[in-house]
Amino acid sequence: MIRFFLLCLMGWVLTACAEKDQLLGSKKDAVAYAGTPNGFAAPGWQAGDKNSWEQQLRSRGQYGMNDHIRAPD
Repeated sequence: MIRFFLLCLMGWVLTACAEKDQLLGSKKDAVAYAGTPNGFAAPGWQAGDKNSWEQQLRSRGQYGMNDHIRAPD
């Protein structure tokens, strides 16, 4: 009885420590600058234009989310 319990316990521990495969599969994501079908895009950004996308990210990072620039004097 004790041997059976120990064998079950060892089997459970070994399967709990096994790592499952983390395959990406066949999902094809679109590039981020491809566009969005809703009306929540930032003004001045053209869907599908990589240069426009990068400029929007750059300006958002430097001005829109920089608390040192946004804070009143």
